[in-house]
Amino acid sequence: MRRHNGVLSCSIVVALAALGFSPVAWAASPPVPVHPDAEVNGVAAAFGLSVSEAKSQLAAQDEAHRLAASLPAGLRARSAGQWFDAATGKLVLAVTNAADADAARSAGAEPRLVSRTKAELDRTDAAVRALVGDGVPGVFGWGVDVRGNEVGISVDRSRKTAETESFLSRARNLGVRITETGSSPRQQDGTIHTGDPWWPGGESNCSVGFGATDSTGAKHFLTAGHCTNDRDQAAYGASGQQNRIGTSNVGGTRSVNAREGDMGVVAVTQPGWALSAAVNTWGEPAVTVTGSAEAMVGDRVCHSGNTSKWKCGEVKYTHKSVDYGGGLIIEDLTWTTACSLGGDSGGGWLLGTKAVGLHDGGPSQCVPDPSDGDMSLFQPVIEALNKWGLTLVTGGGNGDTTAPSAPGNARSTGTTSNSVSLAWDAATDNVGVTGYDVYNGSVLMTSVTGTSATVTGLSPDTSYAFTVKARDAAGNVSPASGVVSVKTQPGDGGGRTLSNGTDFAIRDYQQVFSPVTSTLTGQAAASLGISVTIRHTCAEDLGVTLLDPRGKAYPLKYSGGSACTAWNGVRTFSAPGSSSPAGGKWQLRVTDYGPGDTGVLDTWSLTL
Repeated sequence: MRRHNGVLSCSIVVALAALGFSPVAWAASPPVPVHPDAEVNGVAAAFGLSVSEAKSQLAAQDEAHRLAASLPAGLRARSAGQWFDAATGKLVLAVTNAADADAARSAGAEPRLVSRTKAELDRTDAAVRALVGDGVPGVFGWGVDVRGNEVGISVDRSRKTAETESFLSRARNLGVRITETGSSPRQQDGTIHTGDPWWPGGESNCSVGFGATDSTGAKHFLTAGHCTNDRDQAAYGASGQQNRIGTSNVGGTRSVNAREGDMGVVAVTQPGWALSAAVNTWGEPAVTVTGSAEAMVGDRVCHSGNTSKWKCGEVKYTHKSVDYGGGLIIEDLTWTTACSLGGDSGGGWLLGTKAVGLHDGGPSQCVPDPSDGDMSLFQPVIEALNKWGLTLVTGGGNGDTTAPSAPGNARSTGTTSNSVSLAWDAATDNVGVTGYDVYNGSVLMTSVTGTSATVTGLSPDTSYAFTVKARDAAGNVSPASGVVSVKTQPGDGGGRTLSNGTDFAIRDYQQVFSPVTSTLTGQAAASLGISVTIRHTCAEDLGVTLLDPRGKAYPLKYSGGSACTAWNGVRTFSAPGSSSPAGGKWQLRVTDYGPGDTGVLDTWSLTL
């Protein structure tokens, strides 16, 4: 059985005359402007604008995206985030120093000086994810808020317990923002309504998402993963198991409803079905999808849903996690203010004429000025397309057919026994690069939006040949970069010492976590050896703790002492480790307990 009865309505439609849809109503329209009337009217209604004001705002949003794609690679890498500011019509770039502020201003962006770097935000976010683990009562969302330059945690106060309070006490030590609400989002379900439903077997209906094809030209459509949980389930176009479309979740490998995301695929195999790039906009002029894109904080986006119809709103967060309860945690979703209701699950989200997402979940009712607990969430569509090697069905005369240039100067920036870190120079494109794919030979290893990546899960003492390809919003793919030949460090057979050489800033009253991942088997040694190199103005303010893969803490150094002495160089510690597994993620936690001092965790190593 499916976990939820999601009814996704009417995004990119699969047309079938036998289903009773009017061929005229769903035919792809002639070429449409970059911002079709349906989007303009939807944005105007959502934000209380006139039609001309909505058009001006969307034009400014386009310019912000073009500018973001053209920023110098170094400036983008150092930035702590970017967003579209609708009030000024500008791309805002979060920077941490005056030189980068000048560079942003010269490039045409509006600089915003902030105190936390992207690396610091990512580390805090990772620490929060580790604290959340498999879920905490009442905690339903966590992630980076680029506009606030902080990591936020969302809590439904009606579901709080003593466990929640304990979690929040530890989370506050990380310097995060905690927002309490009276509600929380849910993966939506609903009953049948008018639209384009499809039925998983004999269950209640879902609806069709974005049409897509595979490398052989075979037809499919994307939808929510919680609509496609069952393996090899017949998909029908009418109730009562009538009008067979094809098969959902073929082989059990084409559905995800877990930490990785909420996305699934239905194979369209029956004769008479045709994929269309037209979007049902519920009475507005038709919209034809011309490609895919990734949404930015501040963007005006719209979605088509069987229950809420055609609704628009603002992107508040990207890459933010949600906990729906019952052990269901999904990471890296996009959160918006747009209205959605039960029955919208799997529906298409659009940025102009570009597909950006598949509807995941939202509130039980729509409210004005929604808090975190009343927002609508979607799964980025590019991730689903890449995961299953699918190409979006597009149409219209505005499609971009120019591929980006190959990424330059691809190189290795570090290795461990099971990972390789890579970097490259940004590719160029006539519209804008939206992401990069990293391959080992012909195998896709990971996809990122920036100009660096870490490939994990590799074998120790093994040679690899990596290349990088750029892609744009229309799905055009660049030639491959030069080959990066690299060998991982020895693993179990070559020693039991692991290390992390990444610098972590140590700030007043904050914690930093530096992880290493072990692929070793069996138990850790009876005595663990730890070597730590720190540069800090007051060693007495620091507490240092080792955390094993099960979360057990080994205190190595306590804070204390009236005088401050500097810590410059290596210090060694030992800890009993025979009760810990050797394999898994080990972390070094450094806590600053005092004011007015600065420092850096330079490197550390662990001998198992």
